[in-house]
Amino acid sequence: MSPTEPLSLQAALESRRESGGKCLVPYLTGGLPGWELMLSAVASAGADGIEVGIPFSDPVMDGPIIQESSELALAAGATPPGILDALSRLDCEVPLAVMTYVNLVYRFGYERFAASMVRAGVSAAILPDVPLEEAGDWCAAADAAGVQTVMLAAPTSPDERLVSIVERSSGFVYAVGLLGITGERDSLAASAKVIAKRLKEVTDLPVLVGVGISTPEQAVEVCEVADGVVVGSAVVRRIVETGSPESVAELVGTFRDALDKG
Repeated sequence: MSPTEPLSLQAALESRRESGGKCLVPYLTGGLPGWELMLSAVASAGADGIEVGIPFSDPVMDGPIIQESSELALAAGATPPGILDALSRLDCEVPLAVMTYVNLVYRFGYERFAASMVRAGVSAAILPDVPLEEAGDWCAAADAAGVQTVMLAAPTSPDERLVSIVERSSGFVYAVGLLGITGERDSLAASAKVIAKRLKEVTDLPVLVGVGISTPEQAVEVCEVADGVVVGSAVVRRIVETGSPESVAELVGTFRDALDKG
């Protein structure tokens, strides 16, 4: 697979769903020392896709552990071009998505950023702080480059807005499981299954729930409705605390096994 032909995240998720399975997309912070080894470990542990965060100095959606990981990555010299360049040299055999903030992408240049993603073998982008009404310029550049734009849907979104969100989304629809920042929770928020159900009623795109999915048990619970989960803070905490690809793969493997067993 050449860098100009990224593996399609949407196709991979749809394939998992069509086989009767549930999708698993772990998140990790690009630019942390050793992150490339972590990415390969996560891929080998059964991820259907991987969300790679490009660190930003003001990550409004991220909770303490992902903020800490971003600060560590920035201190280690992480830059958007450096992370994309590293991705272009990796062959992890699962589709990749990049998550970052729109100010960084705007300063990079929408067309340039989208083209750089494709050259790096990245299939999709997640920009959590750009509202639907202001996404047009980015989406036009992404569409022209062949980049899938994953849109987020909050639990408070009215029904008519959900329809507009899913119509603009590609790759998958990111169902935000609860109001607030990312982070681990002791129990699954009731809003997680509600927003997943509402989205499933208005789209055939894969619906994955993220924010607040902390344990394999919570992942299984929300996947009674959703097509899969995005797991971020739990994975990043394991990376930051252990620095061990084997330990990270073990954690992701517990989510994969739980989802496969249902």
